[in-house]
Amino acid sequence: MRKKMVFLFANLFLLAACSAGPTGGGNETSGSGAAGGNEAGETIKIGLNLELSGPVAGYGTQEQEGVELAVEKINAEGGILGKQVELITKDNKSETSEAATAAANLATNDQVVAIIGPATSGATKATIPNVTKAQVPVISPSATDDSVTMNGDQVQEFLFRSCFQDSFQGVILAKYAQEQLGAEKAIILADNSSDYAKGLTKAFKEEYQGEIVLEENFTKGDKDFQAILTKVKKADFDVLYIPGYYEEAGLIIKQARELGIEQPIIGADGFGDEKMVQLAGAENVSNVFYTGHFSTLAPSNDTVEPFIAAFKEKYGKEPSTFNALAYDAMFMIKQAIEKENTADSASITKGLATLKDFVGVTGNITMDAQHNPEKSLVVVGFTDGKESSAEVINP
Repeated sequence: MRKKMVFLFANLFLLAACSAGPTGGGNETSGSGAAGGNEAGETIKIGLNLELSGPVAGYGTQEQEGVELAVEKINAEGGILGKQVELITKDNKSETSEAATAAANLATNDQVVAIIGPATSGATKATIPNVTKAQVPVISPSATDDSVTMNGDQVQEFLFRSCFQDSFQGVILAKYAQEQLGAEKAIILADNSSDYAKGLTKAFKEEYQGEIVLEENFTKGDKDFQAILTKVKKADFDVLYIPGYYEEAGLIIKQARELGIEQPIIGADGFGDEKMVQLAGAENVSNVFYTGHFSTLAPSNDTVEPFIAAFKEKYGKEPSTFNALAYDAMFMIKQAIEKENTADSASITKGLATLKDFVGVTGNITMDAQHNPEKSLVVVGFTDGKESSAEVINP
């Protein structure tokens, strides 16, 4: 089933979210010397700084697939400005310190002209001091924490993303709960160890007009949610909101359904991994909804079907949100290079900051002043562990 909805938000600002981490430095770099890598050489070097092992490797490995498919297409069609793209990949092991080191190595030793990743917000924020010093632009496919691209009121000059941010997701989820699910009473069960969850919780609470009858917390890595869910079951509520990642969300959904909790469960893009369904059990994943950047049920434009076909041919499976976001990130860099007609880091930074009317598989994108893409969002619904609905919402 496909639906289209347009919500008009007169006062919604897309400010500047997947895990906690340091905030990094500012952008005191203008005029401080040559910026990052240049276009000398036979190839255009792009760095990948992704979570390819460790607890959130599910995100990083999907993003690697998306970028590699994009580069394969770009190179087959003649490259960028006549040069082939060369990927240099680092595994940050899902650790913020490793992410910072990988960024420094890519920028200074490998002389890449731009970096894609990390996937999570904490790891992305950890790279800011090093990429700012090196003046190499970073575009994260999935770091949704508002503060990734902002340091207080100051824009992080070299940080960009192809995803929308948490404040947008939290607002949409609150409105969706009220207007589409008719939820007058909500329970929030959030990860209190994550900036991602904190940002989502804050935005939801500020927008939700109903009653929040219970608010409980868990910590990343928890496995047993029986005590909390027993309290939830006893409460009078219409929707359960879980701002968190797929590892815990899958277990919470499984245990909630096994306890007889049948109310709708909603969450954000952290649900967007097939392991969520595996952990929960497909039979338990019905009446579950999350905000996503992409769905094969709701193509955003004519680029989507060819992307799906190429992805299935290469990998033998349907593309995910994270595959699509990373694919777009690489093509955003391509458009930035072509717009500036040169492939040095300074020009790519300028091209990304002024990106306009980019046609991506996750939507049509124009970069705003805070380095966030203005784009549509999809609320994906599940029945028996499979996507059964996709409702497009425009900012």
